[in-house]
Amino acid sequence: MLLKKTKGFKPLLITIVFVYLLWLLGLPLWTLIQEAYQEGWTKISQELFSLEVLRAFGLTLLLCLSAVVFNGIFGTALALVLVRQNFRGKSLIFGLLDLPFAISAVVVGYALILLFGHGGILAGMAEALGIRLVFSVPGMVIATLFVTFPFVVRELLPVLQELGEEQEQAAATLGASPRQIFFSVTLPNIKWPLLYGLSLSFARALGEFGAVLVVGAGIAGFTETATIFVFRALEERMYAGAYGASLLLILLSLILLISMEAVKKAKN
Repeated sequence: MLLKKTKGFKPLLITIVFVYLLWLLGLPLWTLIQEAYQEGWTKISQELFSLEVLRAFGLTLLLCLSAVVFNGIFGTALALVLVRQNFRGKSLIFGLLDLPFAISAVVVGYALILLFGHGGILAGMAEALGIRLVFSVPGMVIATLFVTFPFVVRELLPVLQELGEEQEQAAATLGASPRQIFFSVTLPNIKWPLLYGLSLSFARALGEFGAVLVVGAGIAGFTETATIFVFRALEERMYAGAYGASLLLILLSLILLISMEAVKKAKN
């Protein structure tokens, strides 16, 4: 009796989930495509190839690649240190890893302005180095690194903990250098989690809005990313540009999601 009730409930549950996802994800996407179609694909394509849109996507790509490179290097290094070394404050670092997930991106941007802006604690150091970090691309890179940093570390930690040190110690016993051990033993074992973490970092940087807007001020042609361009285009009623940039961002996200799924299968 209970089994029959359960079987009857399953199609209803599947229908509810399907309708919910269709309403939450499918309907907004379909509306966007419909509005873009009414605006005219010729006009949209012209807007997409305009100089300001190309610059916005170019800056977005720069931020994404910066997140991939820096998180790949320093995220891997931090994961190795946290797993392989014991030191005071280790538990505190573990707790701080998820801080970017808990803090609003807008707050992150504002904190960076207070830190590196006029009268900030590190403003003098930035000026001495000749680096402008507020309302500039370098500041946007730092903001992007902050919000994307946990992904690589969090993907690598469980893998490194499960891997252990036996293979690395065996390689060291055979005379391998630390560099040889990393590239010949450690890296092949963590390559798929590393790629997945880098993909997550790229995806997060691609859609980042709040932190880069506050730090960079969204100056058209200079500190305006693709997401900021969409926001400005809607405000200025440049609907063709907004629809085109939005659809391109969605397309890039879909390609990235498919790639991430392939990496996830390889990782498993």
